[in-house]
Amino acid sequence: MSTERYNARESEPRWQKIWDERAIFATRNDDPRPKYYVLEMFPYPSGRIHMGHVRNYTMGDVVARYMRAKGHNVLHPMGWDAFGLPAENAAIERKVAPKAWTYENIATMKKQLQTMGLSLDWSREFATCDPSYYKHQQKMFLDFLNAGLAEREKRKINWDPVDMTVLANEQVIDGKGWRSGAVVEQREMNQWVFKITKYSQDLLDALDTLDRWPDKVRLMQRNWIGRSEGLLIRFALDTATAPSGESELRIFTTRPDTLFGAKFMAIAADHPLAQAAALKNPKLAEFVAETKRQGTAQEIIDTAEKQGFDTGIKAVHPFDPDWKLPVYVANFVLMEYGTGAIFGCPAHDQRDLDFVNKYNLGTTPVVCPEGQDPASFVITTTAYDGDGRMINSRFLDGMTIEAAKEEVARRLETETRGNAPVAERQVNFRLRDWGISRQRYWGCPIPVIHCPKCDVVPVPAADLPVVLPEDVTFDKPGNALDHHPTWKHVTCPQCGGPATRETDTMDTFVDSSWYFARFTDPWNENAPTTPAVANRMMPVDQYIGGVEHAILHLLYSRFFTRAMKATGHIAMDEPFAGMFTQGMVVHETYKKQDGTFASPAEINIETVGDKRRATLLTTKETVEIGPIEKMSKSKRNTVDPDDIIGTYGADTARWFMLSDSPPDRDVIWSEEGVQGASRFVQRVWRLVNVFTSTQINPTFSDKSGLSDSEQALAIRRITNKRLARVSDNIERLGFNTAVAQIYEFVSFLRTVVEPGKVAGPQSFSAVREAVVILVKMISLMMPHLAEECWKALGQVGFVSEAKWPEVDPSLLVEDTVTLPVQINGKKKAEVTVTSNASEAEIRAAVLAIDAVKFALKGDPPRLIKIVPQRIVNVVV
Repeated sequence: MSTERYNARESEPRWQKIWDERAIFATRNDDPRPKYYVLEMFPYPSGRIHMGHVRNYTMGDVVARYMRAKGHNVLHPMGWDAFGLPAENAAIERKVAPKAWTYENIATMKKQLQTMGLSLDWSREFATCDPSYYKHQQKMFLDFLNAGLAEREKRKINWDPVDMTVLANEQVIDGKGWRSGAVVEQREMNQWVFKITKYSQDLLDALDTLDRWPDKVRLMQRNWIGRSEGLLIRFALDTATAPSGESELRIFTTRPDTLFGAKFMAIAADHPLAQAAALKNPKLAEFVAETKRQGTAQEIIDTAEKQGFDTGIKAVHPFDPDWKLPVYVANFVLMEYGTGAIFGCPAHDQRDLDFVNKYNLGTTPVVCPEGQDPASFVITTTAYDGDGRMINSRFLDGMTIEAAKEEVARRLETETRGNAPVAERQVNFRLRDWGISRQRYWGCPIPVIHCPKCDVVPVPAADLPVVLPEDVTFDKPGNALDHHPTWKHVTCPQCGGPATRETDTMDTFVDSSWYFARFTDPWNENAPTTPAVANRMMPVDQYIGGVEHAILHLLYSRFFTRAMKATGHIAMDEPFAGMFTQGMVVHETYKKQDGTFASPAEINIETVGDKRRATLLTTKETVEIGPIEKMSKSKRNTVDPDDIIGTYGADTARWFMLSDSPPDRDVIWSEEGVQGASRFVQRVWRLVNVFTSTQINPTFSDKSGLSDSEQALAIRRITNKRLARVSDNIERLGFNTAVAQIYEFVSFLRTVVEPGKVAGPQSFSAVREAVVILVKMISLMMPHLAEECWKALGQVGFVSEAKWPEVDPSLLVEDTVTLPVQINGKKKAEVTVTSNASEAEIRAAVLAIDAVKFALKGDPPRLIKIVPQRIVNVVV
């Protein structure tokens, strides 16, 4: 028997080298077995992996190893989301080329990932900044352009004056750029857009088919797409107050039932009516300019103080020509949503109520809750947005909300002004086309040429890729491509005259919106995909990543897949059949007396009584133990995976990440938890080594007096139950519950593997089968340890290539069943009978129970009701 401790430092690199040399995890596209595609969101090469990467990729690896063992041809690739602004910032700060910085980081992070023992097909690796990758992205852009799915249009954008680039709404935080911190400006610029809105309804409807996605993610996507049914109303403007040429204000509303509660109209700062009014009103023009500087992020709009400017223009109520409503320019109305104009009904919308309370415009409730007296129902500081009956609404009084909506629509649809109806029913979407233009260097060049004679000319496919120049400088603000002396100057492919390249590059979300398709055949030099291969390997069966990407990345990928289908590159609509969003890795924080943070590696923790005390290792200074937060560089509460793997081994890190909490929740990193995982590694190693030296004791009989065959049957029952539960938990992505089952299984095996506890050849065979099954189970989570154990047991080949054990259903059937016994509806006892006991046998066993005898007092029961396999109720 080997008494040596398991040595992860020696074992793990050796097995990783063997796996790599034998290409055990390489996937063949012509493999006839059923495919299974598991993919974790690929990382940005920022420099080093973090514990979130360890958790994310370990989860995916467990799924990949399990499905491989179940007989599937598993595709489990890895690449790098390598373009983006951080590389440019690094180039400026460190005076290095973005390309050099990026590829150096890739090399470092790849080496780190390889130490985790992930079953990845590294032969498919690529970075999105490789010209061999973005060449095909440029080709698809041209295909989308030809198909009407890409266009150039003038749009209002968020402009970061420091980073000198367009920002998405989500990249504007509190009115400032998410990286630079500069106050964001509103500008109108020509932008390239992808026409995602062409698929608005389809993207919404298809969410109902994604039953293996988290409900919260589907809800977030539904809200972002934002389908709403309502009425487009043409409000006439009072000609005495309206600017010359302006006669009506078009407003889309989902609540036409509240028209009689209207108190004002509000329009966006860049609405044509606002622009026209500002021409003769300097103060309005100043307000408009200030509002444009606010930004368009929804978070800002929702939280900013509601402000407005009365234009002096009046709109006419559609049901009363004498009712005039003031028109305000307001900072909470955006031109890109609806028509850029609303009517405000403050009694039933909190935003509108805040606005009228500020400007003293009054409120009139028009929906009264059931059971409330309309005469006493008033609104002061809280709007009522619930159900009820119409009040203060003339011909709508007494109607339900839905009936009132229908009546307003019916009346206004039949009324005309000029040659058009005053209103028409309409479906609107919150979703807007995807602006992909970014004014930065380190991104995929947009493959078009601007010619003074021919306008916009696509780069010929034969000239792709349009490769980024490497000899760029960042000594001037703005896009380095604009400053390059030669790169942008070209000859027009149509007229042969002088022309310039497009210097905007693509949003990096484009890079990550199709990488999963490229993984299916990254060796194809002539096309983005090999359709026959992509159609066979896709969709991704299990996609794993953070919930922070639940809206944009997933939505853009869903659009891109449809666009690729429309242009002949693939044949499916949805890229991800299954989606799982894992929780974060969190750690408590440590604040020093000077207000700065200390890292966990600098801290010594002591427990004094029932309290924990933290001090600095170097100076013994007392440190404040702060709240548990997401690991971040700013709070310095990060743990370096290299340190953990170097100290304990990758298997320990993997096991802890899977065992501590449900995978969709945050996991709290703790030294105690890691040490516990390390002890379990050694426990399994000792168990296997003890078994390999076990001798059969023909005279042994355990405390219950089981014979050799009876003990063997009992062991096989327990083994099969654990195997079935672990299998079920893995298939449901219940990694922590699978780990719990393995913990219990190991505890059981330690009781039967002890020297002298194996009764005979049958029970010895059952124990050996159980230990082999245990090693296959742990191979999903702790693959290096499992290979060592597999070898110690004399098993053939690699555990990484071994089949998953089959569950014997007959061994899952219980011989006995324990039924609760109720007396007059209250549980008083339990009775254990054989699983196939007859009602007469159950009745006899129940009548023999002391509690039942005592209740009956010698009398026969009035009734014994037996619910098979469930419960027995005795009525006395």
